[in-house]
Amino acid sequence: MKPQRLAVFLWAACLQADAADGVAFFESKIRPVLAEHCYECHSVEAGKSKGGLMLDTKQGIRTGGDNGPAVVPGDTGKSLLLTAIKHSDPDLEMPPKSPKLPNQIIADLEAWISMGAPDPRESAKKVAERAPVDVKSGRQFWSYQKPKLPAGSTDGIDGFIRAKLTEQKLIAAPEAAPRVLLRRLCFDLIGLPPTPSQMQAFEKGGEAEYARIVDELLQSPRFGERWGRHWLDVARYAESNGRESNLTFPHAWRYRDYVIDAVNSDIPFDRFITEQIAGDLLPAKDDAERARLLIATGFLAIGPKGLNEMSKAQFAADVADEQLDAVTRAVMASSVACARCHDHKTEPFSMEDYYALAGIFKSTETFYGNWIDSENGNHGHLIRLPDLPAQVIPGKTLTADQVKKLKADLAKLNADELEQNAYIAKAKLEGRDISGEFHKLLTNALRILWSRGGVEGALETVDDSGRALPMCMGVRDAKRIVDSPLYDRGELAHPGDVVMRGFPQVIEVKGTLSRQQSGRLELAQWITSRDHPLTARVMVNRVWRHLFGTGLVRTVDNFGFSGERPSHPELLDYLAMRFMEKNWSVKALIQEVVMSKTYRQSSEEKGSDRSTIDPDNRLLSRANVRRLDAEAIRDSMLAVSGTLDTSRRPGSLVAELDGQSVSLIGFNDKLPKDLDGSHRRSIYLPVIRDHLPDVLEQFDVANPNLVTGDRDVTNVPLQALYLMNGPYVQEQAAALSARLMKEKPTREDRVRRAFSLCFSRLPEPRELQLIESFFQSAPGDEAKQLTAFCQSLLASAEFRFVD
Repeated sequence: MKPQRLAVFLWAACLQADAADGVAFFESKIRPVLAEHCYECHSVEAGKSKGGLMLDTKQGIRTGGDNGPAVVPGDTGKSLLLTAIKHSDPDLEMPPKSPKLPNQIIADLEAWISMGAPDPRESAKKVAERAPVDVKSGRQFWSYQKPKLPAGSTDGIDGFIRAKLTEQKLIAAPEAAPRVLLRRLCFDLIGLPPTPSQMQAFEKGGEAEYARIVDELLQSPRFGERWGRHWLDVARYAESNGRESNLTFPHAWRYRDYVIDAVNSDIPFDRFITEQIAGDLLPAKDDAERARLLIATGFLAIGPKGLNEMSKAQFAADVADEQLDAVTRAVMASSVACARCHDHKTEPFSMEDYYALAGIFKSTETFYGNWIDSENGNHGHLIRLPDLPAQVIPGKTLTADQVKKLKADLAKLNADELEQNAYIAKAKLEGRDISGEFHKLLTNALRILWSRGGVEGALETVDDSGRALPMCMGVRDAKRIVDSPLYDRGELAHPGDVVMRGFPQVIEVKGTLSRQQSGRLELAQWITSRDHPLTARVMVNRVWRHLFGTGLVRTVDNFGFSGERPSHPELLDYLAMRFMEKNWSVKALIQEVVMSKTYRQSSEEKGSDRSTIDPDNRLLSRANVRRLDAEAIRDSMLAVSGTLDTSRRPGSLVAELDGQSVSLIGFNDKLPKDLDGSHRRSIYLPVIRDHLPDVLEQFDVANPNLVTGDRDVTNVPLQALYLMNGPYVQEQAAALSARLMKEKPTREDRVRRAFSLCFSRLPEPRELQLIESFFQSAPGDEAKQLTAFCQSLLASAEFRFVD
């Protein structure tokens, strides 16, 4: 692919991914707020446009009213809607004669405008003219119909690709050169470059060696670290809450390790999903399996939460909404959560569907481990794990005297609360006015509340002797199983009829729910049924995207009406059926794909009509040139410099922090500046929402607030500046230089070795001349010159891209 076309491709991919995330953000965070607080006075439905302002369409909110545009995409300063809801101009306060909206809503609107104000709403006229997406018509849509094994599938993947190419009179590109192919294979399967010795054996071995190394890579422990990271993107994995109360999740790392181990063990994907949704409800043969299944449910606990929400009912509803959204997006590539306030505008999901699922999650108790303090009004608690030999317990052990003091402090705080409550009750009974004592009483109540939260949090993680206990995040069935009312516009103040717990009607998979349990186990069984039209297809498409750079369905997180249609629908169904027939084995699926001729093609365009007839390469007439993701770039630097530590980090850096507030991290002298002082693989770096390590954030690491199956791929100046000036890059360049000086005696040998390590090839004669000219142009310290040369390799496009 030519550099100009590559830049266009990356730019377009970036826009597409940003748009998908932005629309999801609008539907979950912005539209409900506009509907609840603004439409009453500014919508077609209400028949009102105060100040000439209509906020129920994209055109209306951008055109604005008498005072100008309500929203200017990308410019929060010029967006009058933001000025109005902040109450910063007395003449524009919205909602009028009402308290200012909560800070989180204001922050969400600011974030939405900053990302370009993505808005899928059409004009009011178009919305009125378009027929609603009902269940009957929805069932006719391709993604809501069961996959079927297509005819003519005897030649597997290559047969389907070849048929499409033949229709367009295209010939597939030839097989990639061994160097290119092995490099591609190693990065795709384990996220690391091949070693020079692997390259030598591969170039000599032919087809038999290719099959052998595929097996070797699939069995490598590095495979689980690579492909586990892909699932963590989808699972919106993070070790802190984010949002307005960014408190740490010191036990989230257990879920990370569970995912890596599950992927390495090739646990069938249907079982993998079932464990994460309902592991606590599954039988276990021993304590080790019980612990593993409890940890698996961390999937439902690690999402961001409105921890400063004072209404317990609203907090519970929002947590259930986030869990519902995560499950349906991650497994079905469809968000039922958009039907919380109204029937889905583009998909066949009704509010009844939403509240049928919401009842399942409202019947679930979530354990996330944050205690009440000035930033958190909702104690999260933790799940006690069985005691196992040699298990990692990051909590701090206390002495018996410390435990005794904590218990005494708790008793004193409880007594203080009872005393104050009795004083207030007595004053009320006697008719005494104590309004003048309000500030004093409030201050004391907050002291008790916040102090008790910390004490309870500390006592929860130790036994009576002070021994630190093994704990995890996760979920369990609530003590009370409930069905949810349908709330008008999603507002808890306006409950309607109760909706029985159940599943979306558009998907014709039968399932019944127990009245004694939450329904999560039945949900897991329903969603992993072989009759379910989405689950296998979605996972197959996610795998394809990671191996080819783009999915058969390019909108990997959206298989609905508003998503793209598959480029090869028969191939997608073939792979989905094969996936299920092979016991949902992800490794078997990957093996079948990488053994195909389609995967092994070169990216060659020269002398063919491929770029003219198939400019986006949707027909897969050649391989896509791809930039490595953030983790692979960092890990490759460690690998070639010889400093990579392949051991698993016990626990997490986050578990070692004092306190639970992320805001204190910047003042902790013990921590590396960007939280990246480790030489272990990137998957073991801390994932703190809104505070990610620099090396990952610069190269488009997934946003841990969102289900992400398709990362952004950008090419911006800050990346070049980081590669030139970043301390981490300079450190690895110096380490590579030291390695070369130790391993090779001459400059030319060192240069050849460097190319072999970094690019899996030897330098060409012209390159050797240029390099020698560089060394001759600035004679001086050999080590410093070699380090500068090494940094130029690590910063090069060839290091970051695979053909």
